[in-house]
Amino acid sequence: MKTFLALDLGGTKLLIGELDQSGKILRHKRYVANYANQREAVELIKRSLDDYIATEGWVDQDLPVAMGVGLVGRVDPCQGIWLQIDPRRTDPIPLSKELSEIYGMPVFIDNDVKSATQAIRRFELKSDNFVYINVGTGIAAGIIAGGKLIRGSHFNASEVGHNAVGVDLGITCACGRKDCVEMIAAGIGIDYCARMLAPEFQTKLNIPEGARVDVEEVFTLSREGDPLCVELVKNASQALAGLIMNLVRVVDPDTVVLGGGVIADGYLHGQALVKLNPTTIRFVTGGVVLTGLHPDLIGLIGAGAVAMNNYDKIDEAQYNHCSLGE
Repeated sequence: MKTFLALDLGGTKLLIGELDQSGKILRHKRYVANYANQREAVELIKRSLDDYIATEGWVDQDLPVAMGVGLVGRVDPCQGIWLQIDPRRTDPIPLSKELSEIYGMPVFIDNDVKSATQAIRRFELKSDNFVYINVGTGIAAGIIAGGKLIRGSHFNASEVGHNAVGVDLGITCACGRKDCVEMIAAGIGIDYCARMLAPEFQTKLNIPEGARVDVEEVFTLSREGDPLCVELVKNASQALAGLIMNLVRVVDPDTVVLGGGVIADGYLHGQALVKLNPTTIRFVTGGVVLTGLHPDLIGLIGAGAVAMNNYDKIDEAQYNHCSLGE
């Protein structure tokens, strides 16, 4: 049986698993990810891979035919280089070559949200024009337009969390702009807004020291009418609806797919839907829908899709690494 090794590196966790060609996860293991820079992250990947091989081994004992790695930050999949985690942590590393030489298989890398977008297209939605928006700790997107995954001139396309969306709270984002959607509707934003607005509203919400506000608790209390949490959800849903409508106007997708931990339970999704302008979204015939892929595993499936999409092209006469995954 032909299988693919997948790695999903997030800010706090690393998932490693083996998938079959249908995208089914055959086995996987979770590792705590604690790293300050790219080199520390690469060493974490290697240690964890060594442990995975020793403790889990391969399904059917055969080496997977390819490895896919989904990474936070900016990635050049054409050259297999992990460019940066963020502007403050930039240390280009030829990760595909490094891992391939150690583990004896072709290795393909991509940004984590772009990887998840490839999973949606390969296993869930057969569309040449759709947008995937990941609403988690932050907000980012993957855009398929005309059958191509949009990457940009510096592999920095679709960082849509840094859109202003008409919710004016006076928040300065790390990017330097005011009221970016990420600072209102993502996990970091809901936490920030809760702390900023708490003096103005009565609330039962626990606002802990040294940890983020629990978004699930915000949603539960909002359903119960807690004044602060109602305000947080109102702002977050309006901001998310604004982002969706901005992207629809720019990209003209037939479907908008939402995923990520903040959106997964459906509550914020439902609140955002009623704020969408019918004229703006009239051509979104596939709807504004939640992905059916598991929110905790979509990144791992996405890394598998990266491996599969690239492996499919290896024997083609017109092989062009820069076009892979599209």
